Amino acid sequence: MAFFARLGDFLWSGPLLAAFLLVGLWYSFATGFFPLFGLPVWWKTTVGSLFHRKKEKGEGRGVTQFQALSTALAATIGTGSIAGVAAAIVYGGPGSVFWMWISALLGMAVSCGEKTLAVRHREKGPDGRWRGGPMEYMKNGLRLPGLGKLFAVLCVAETLAGGNLAQANSIATSLSAAGGLDRRVVGVVLAAVTALVLAGGIKRIGQLCELLVPAMALLFVGGGLAVIAVHWQAVPEAFRQIFAYAFAPRAAAGGYAMGMALRYGAARGIFTNEAGLGMSAIAHACADVDEPAEQGMWGIFEVFFATMVICTVTALVILTSGVYDAAQMLPLAEAGAVPEAMLGAPLTAAGFATLFGEAGEWIVAVSLILFAFTSLVGSGYYGRRGLETLTGSKLALGLYRLAFPACIILGAVGDLTAVWQLVDVFNGLLLAVNLPALLLLSPEAVHLLRVWLEGRRAAKWVAQENSD
Repeated sequence: MAFFARLGDFLWSGPLLAAFLLVGLWYSFATGFFPLFGLPVWWKTTVGSLFHRKKEKGEGRGVTQFQALSTALAATIGTGSIAGVAAAIVYGGPGSVFWMWISALLGMAVSCGEKTLAVRHREKGPDGRWRGGPMEYMKNGLRLPGLGKLFAVLCVAETLAGGNLAQANSIATSLSAAGGLDRRVVGVVLAAVTALVLAGGIKRIGQLCELLVPAMALLFVGGGLAVIAVHWQAVPEAFRQIFAYAFAPRAAAGGYAMGMALRYGAARGIFTNEAGLGMSAIAHACADVDEPAEQGMWGIFEVFFATMVICTVTALVILTSGVYDAAQMLPLAEAGAVPEAMLGAPLTAAGFATLFGEAGEWIVAVSLILFAFTSLVGSGYYGRRGLETLTGSKLALGLYRLAFPACIILGAVGDLTAVWQLVDVFNGLLLAVNLPALLLLSPEAVHLLRVWLEGRRAAKWVAQENSD
């Protein structure tokens, strides 16, 4: 796996990382930093609309907006939010958390553009339901179907690696640590259940995620906040380490260099919220919505919740509970000798255990099972959509339905370090293909956002005039 390690380092240590930051800055600037200054608008459109769910019938050509968000969150709030954050801190130091935040702040604008473009250029599938994503906005928006097919190839590959192997590995590792379960058995059972859910299509996937995502988020965030509250005296020191390690040179940061923090923090942050990757846009394109920019608001919330909430809770649990020490961890990370109990989900579980004891391990195990299982389901749908773009062959789709569960079993018994190396490679390649498309289509995305905002203001003015 040395080749994949070198390729992943190459992709995330130079131009690609700079390209993401620049595209994020461009979208933020072009929209007037809307994710920050337009917070009341997108918050009301997303969270506020949950109190008026009767408007979302989900009986049209797609799923409800909340189901689309839940499916996208299901595929993003997976191991990246628990195991990925822990791995970033181990290999990149506490400063990696800062760069996760930066990737999220810039990624919110990028995600808004992605979801807006996905709805704008979506198509009807043979079943009469909406389908779209990067493949469609590259084909219909840029008139570059070849680029869309390249993205589809990488999409299929990523769902078998980052969206599959990493999720299955973290579930099996967590259950093995918490309950001593055989990882092979976990893999087989997980593969069977996932295949059953995927057979129901996007409607069943959306309904399942709509139920599981709020429950799993409440369980993990609630438990994490309790741990942080108990260790509240360590919170200021945790934030000091996050900011100090993000910029300090190697000699002044206990061995961790700024470059390492930037590399691992941005890579894991993008893996967690998928901003710029284009994958979650596939789920949002299925939403029953008329205005493309309206769905873009859910894209902003998706990144905010996945990284600024879930990942921050995970990071603070690790940094405040005393289960992690930068000076002791760096030599192990550099030598590739980090114990399995201190890498990924087990490290997060150790933080929870400082308050809840053995029950803390089960809180993380159950949360991870829900996170990773819904992520597996969402990724399986993305991969199938990518394959449909490449070929309508029933044989190819049938082979994918066999390959996806098989990879779940392989991931359950595989090496975690090798799995994350594959994740970085495929995410980097997806980003390299999608970022140019987003940049070229940014005028259209920004225009659609401005038109929608003007329409909202006009409608609000008319409503005020009528009430007077």
